Amino acid sequence: MISPADILNAKILIVDDMDANVKLIEGMLRIAGYTSAHSTTDPNAVCGLHRENRYDLILLDLMMPGMDGFGVMEGLKEIEQGGYLPVLVITAQPGHKLRALNAGAKDFVSKPFELPELLARVRNILEVRLLHLQTKSTAELLQRTVRELEESREVVRLKTEQEYLLARKTQESLLPRILPQLENYRVHAFNNPTRFVGGDFYDFQQLDPAHWMGVLADASGKGVSAALLSSMVLGALAMEFNPGTEPAEVLNRLNQLLCNKSMPAQFVTLFLFELGPDGTGQYISAGHTPTYAYRSATGKLEELVSDGYMLGMFSFATYRPSRFHLDKGDVLVAYTDGLIKAEDPKGEVFGAERLMEIIELEAPAGSPSLERGLLVSLEAFTKGLPQPDDITFVIVEKLQ
Repeated sequence: MISPADILNAKILIVDDMDANVKLIEGMLRIAGYTSAHSTTDPNAVCGLHRENRYDLILLDLMMPGMDGFGVMEGLKEIEQGGYLPVLVITAQPGHKLRALNAGAKDFVSKPFELPELLARVRNILEVRLLHLQTKSTAELLQRTVRELEESREVVRLKTEQEYLLARKTQESLLPRILPQLENYRVHAFNNPTRFVGGDFYDFQQLDPAHWMGVLADASGKGVSAALLSSMVLGALAMEFNPGTEPAEVLNRLNQLLCNKSMPAQFVTLFLFELGPDGTGQYISAGHTPTYAYRSATGKLEELVSDGYMLGMFSFATYRPSRFHLDKGDVLVAYTDGLIKAEDPKGEVFGAERLMEIIELEAPAGSPSLERGLLVSLEAFTKGLPQPDDITFVIVEKLQ
């Protein structure tokens, strides 16, 4: 039998040309209790190191200069005559996963990865690898055990996916189920997390019979950690905003809350605005991407830029509103940076210039046309590929 100590003492090699990635993974493994993690940033050295040390697991990046991960695996096959490559591939390219498995890798983790997922896959492969070595002479027992482990891993994977789906449904329930029907305005909103859950959110509140508030926010990080931070911010905003409450006071208190309660280096960027039925309003941008106001009278775009610190980083920060006005036919477009950072298959980003061109082209026909134009253009650009960051936007059109 393989003991927990056997797994934690297994020999691991980390291969990545980025020293920062190596240090990150080494730190994760060390915190998890692994005692023999080694590393190299030189893919050409991997086969020699493995021939000398016979690692139980190699965490292998695919995209490296000089020799990529596929070349490394070809060299390892000459050493591992039994055909078992103890390789866990780490890749940011979804299209490389199947090729890596066909090349002999035992599993893969997608960048950016979640720590619990990486540790679970490392442990699973090590358990199989050590068992393979321990029971090499009893092939029949090995095959049965490996099959059971694979089945168990599939059960764990399915259970994990179910838990993530539940988390996603829970987060979706925090967003407005129905967009507000507001006097003289038409509102559209879109949210697509890069994982099951994400750090973007939007919300709307009626402050009094004549005024309403909208907010679009982006919590730092990815996945579960970002989702928890955004949920805390959303709950705090819901509690703080009352009739007569000033937005600046709310954000000042929220900043102090995040500085006291969030983890180091966690922060939130946010665009918050208030509007009345005549189009008079105010906004605060806390470190957020520029928001665009399409002016129907001129056909031009106006930038509502950030003049405040991001929330949760600086306890001394204070926030003040800026005035703005929407006339009939004007359209307000707020978005998170995942929109302009969306990538096509070649790695080119969607970009702010492309976004502005779409707004200028579609906004004259109204907000429904603009929303459709954005989504169609985004799908055509990305070719449906998974994106590195959450994508969220809010569109507000002044009708009268």
